[in-house]
Amino acid sequence: MPAEVDARIRVEVGDLTTYRLDAIVNAANNTLLGGGGVDGAIHQAAGPELLAACAKLCGCRTGDAKWTPGFRLPAKSVIHTPGPVWHGGHSGEDRQLANCYQHSLQLALAHGVRSLAFPCISTGVYHFPPERAASIALAAVRQFLAAHGQLQLVIFVCFQQRDAEIYQRLMTAES
Repeated sequence: MPAEVDARIRVEVGDLTTYRLDAIVNAANNTLLGGGGVDGAIHQAAGPELLAACAKLCGCRTGDAKWTPGFRLPAKSVIHTPGPVWHGGHSGEDRQLANCYQHSLQLALAHGVRSLAFPCISTGVYHFPPERAASIALAAVRQFLAAHGQLQLVIFVCFQQRDAEIYQRLMTAES
């Protein structure tokens, strides 16, 4: 039976660093010390305080998540989660990516977050197939929202239109 459309889930094309929410999720690397793509953009927009806070966290395992304030970002906080590098799908990448979403959502719950935005985790330089990643992301978020009513809004903020179209198609197909 198809899942119902959840009005708490939205898909948008945009710049994650401009969202005024309780939290945004950073597709971080394991050091949490900044990098390219969305990670670099978040670190740049948040200012040097974010780097200092992340340095105190001593890194993060793939699939886990850690929390910091948002500093100079419009978002109040940042949840950092290192996604898996794609190695063909036979090295536990699906489970690791699902863990990124689950652990980020659990951390959001623990910090009283009511509005949250995710980027497309691992689909850039980590080469996770975008459609597969979107399916995993949607399933994890839907499952969490079904069990926890605290989150009022989850936005998948896609940097590219083609990624947003994948999410929209999957949401429509599964509803």
